[in-house]
Amino acid sequence: MITFYSTPKPFRGHIGVIQRNALQSWKLVHPDAEVILFGNEEGAAEAARELGARHEPEVDRNSLGTPLLSSLFDRADRLARHDRLCFLNADILLTDDFLAASTRLAQLHERSLMVGRRCNLDITQPWDFSKPDWGQRLRSMAREHGKLQPPQSIDYFVFPRGLLREQVPPFAVGRPGYDNWLLWKVRSMRLPVVDVTQVVLAIHQNHNYAHHPGGQEGLWQDVEAQQNRALVGKGHFATLNNATHRFTPNGLRPNYYHWVKQAKLKAKRLLFGIEQEFYLR
Repeated sequence: MITFYSTPKPFRGHIGVIQRNALQSWKLVHPDAEVILFGNEEGAAEAARELGARHEPEVDRNSLGTPLLSSLFDRADRLARHDRLCFLNADILLTDDFLAASTRLAQLHERSLMVGRRCNLDITQPWDFSKPDWGQRLRSMAREHGKLQPPQSIDYFVFPRGLLREQVPPFAVGRPGYDNWLLWKVRSMRLPVVDVTQVVLAIHQNHNYAHHPGGQEGLWQDVEAQQNRALVGKGHFATLNNATHRFTPNGLRPNYYHWVKQAKLKAKRLLFGIEQEFYLR
């Protein structure tokens, strides 16, 4: 079984609606699925209590008050009830295909990292989870109106307990770079990094970026973004193009495109320098 964990934004307005949608979908993955919500943001305790999630208000933060990824990973590793962990953004909706892929991958490669691309979709209202076909309706809506994002759009990470214990740098959550570092780190351990995009629909509910004074551009350019890039370090960078395997409807397959991607990346390094990788994916 699996423990989901995340840290939310304040539960206000539209953000509050889509975060509640996300939490409910995680709880419905399986009756025994655990959800841990870290942080003391406005409305977090109430939402956790309402939706049957576990609330852990304490989390280490940087000098600007942003939660640190290292704290989330280490505390979840200690507190989780289950041996399979999933860190994901608090606006991601999941359906029943998620647990099926996670369970099958754990049987094939227990020590691995499961990741995938997200599908962006406009959802403005609370989703009706009371109907048995809520997942089918969600998938139909995503097929008709959603937009699959590129290989750098990585919003969930599934791995066994202990795999990354006390190894994650103090990245600021919600800023670029940490997702790329996580993929690189597991690859550097010579373990499978498996892209499950073909068999898992993970829906990112579109929202604005009013929580940051500089909007979306500010998230990519501010001091915290620059600090994250420094923590990534030289060459410690990967996207889903660098996955070692892909899960397809026909099973697990090696990702031969990785070698093409590596050759292209070496050429970019020669032409532009390593710091440009964030802009050349």
